[in-house]
This record gives sequence, C-alpha cells and structure tokens, in this order.
Amino acid sequence: MPKSRFPLRPASGLAALLALGGCASLQSSDSLLSRITPYHIEVVQGNVVTKEQIARVSPGLTRAQVRDIMGSPLLTDAFHGDRWDYVFTIRRQGTEPQQRTIVLRFDGDKLKSVEAPELPSEREFVASIDTFSGKREPPPLALTDEQRQALPTPPRPAPEPAEPSGPTRTYPPLEPRS
Repeated sequence: MPKSRFPLRPASGLAALLALGGCASLQSSDSLLSRITPYHIEVVQGNVVTKEQIARVSPGLTRAQVRDIMGSPLLTDAFHGDRWDYVFTIRRQGTEPQQRTIVLRFDGDKLKSVEAPELPSEREFVASIDTFSGKREPPPLALTDEQRQALPTPPRPAPEPAEPSGPTRTYPPLEPRS
C-alpha cells in the first residue's frame, strides 16, 4: 500500500471548514459574545458642586473662603484674574453624561457674583450616577446601642514594665582623664 506524502491534508481541510462555520455562528445577535461589552473608562473631570455647596457661597466671601467651600477651581485664566470657572463633566456607562459650568467673579479678593445653573442636591447627584438596578437603603451612619454592646471589648494595654533589675554595668569614661 503506497503511503501518501500528505496524510493530514483531508483532516486539516475538514478542520478549516469547521472553524469557518464556527466564525459564522459567532456573528449571531443572540450569542453570548454579543452580550459581552468592552470596559469603558469612566471619565470624571472637575469639581462636583452641589446645591448645598453653592448655598454656602455668597458675595463678600474672600477667595480663601470660597476655595474652602468649593475646592480649587478647574480653570483660572491669567488674562481674567477676577474669574474662576468650576467645570464638571462625567460620562459613566449606563447613565446620561452630565456637564455643568459655574462662574465666580471677584472684585479684588472679595466674591462679587455667582453664575450657576440649577444644581442637584448631593442625594440627587448620587442617584443620577448610581447604576445599581435594585432599590437599596443607604448604609447607616451610626451604630445603634445594641450594635455597640455587641462589639467585642478592646484588649487592655499591657502594664508598663518596671525598671530593669539585675547587675548594673559601669563603662569607662569616653574622654581620657588628664
């Protein structure tokens, strides 16, 4: 019986046909791979400014006081030293993109005016970016008395050791005596 020089040729052709048939089935819209989406980076730029923060800012505050309340501005223009711009943008998968711009104008070191759109409260902002589909309660901020009593008692610190006991050593002086 003569041996073929290419014994794997029919098997490799069959494997290639099966692989191509598999590729066609992966393009189906109801396959598992169509449901897997790539990770999109969450882009957050600027300062989140809420209704509570902007309520604390009023004309007459100094630049330092405004910075303590609002944080450092995203933009400070060298040509317009009397203007601070707070810009905030967020693009999060599963939610609508958000963008807000707040302009603060100063007269010297004192705040003169605030230009801001309608801002959400802190709870509204968190709800707008929350992609969790179920209803959940916010975590409690303090323990109840029963939870405090259920906590283990912390270990007592070890008592301070007494002065060392035993023979004392004498050392020669560091400088020669004259």
